[in-house]
Amino acid sequence: MKRHKKQEPALIHRTTTRVRFSEVDAMNVVWHGSYVRYLEDGREAFGREYAIGYFDIMKEGYVVPIVDLNVQYKHSVLYGETITIETRYIPSSAAKILFEYIIYKEDGETIAATGSSTQVFVSRETNQLELNTPAFYKAWKEKWNIG
Repeated sequence: MKRHKKQEPALIHRTTTRVRFSEVDAMNVVWHGSYVRYLEDGREAFGREYAIGYFDIMKEGYVVPIVDLNVQYKHSVLYGETITIETRYIPSSAAKILFEYIIYKEDGETIAATGSSTQVFVSRETNQLELNTPAFYKAWKEKWNIG
């Protein structure tokens, strides 16, 4: 497995959400699978903030499926608590989008979970993986001085 060189986050976005009843188990603890939804909430909020949301990408003729997703659980979160999802864009020279996440408990300091995701570009027209960085994505990175 080829590993990418660790880089510092270039852009960061934070969003909050209250834990809903449908996201917890019988012990009122957030069910482990709900964290994947929280990462998605973070990605969507990041995309809206920085104009790289799913609709923005689709307008350019691509979709960006997840090809790798990791979650590390640190502290339990309970029904009704408010969490903060910090989404960090990690620069890469490859034709992919990398994010790292930190989910904070209600106190804003205790880390409930961390995670990472990798998305690749797939042509909507041909359904083929794009091995070269799409022009619109290069322009987006230049706009945010990520180059």
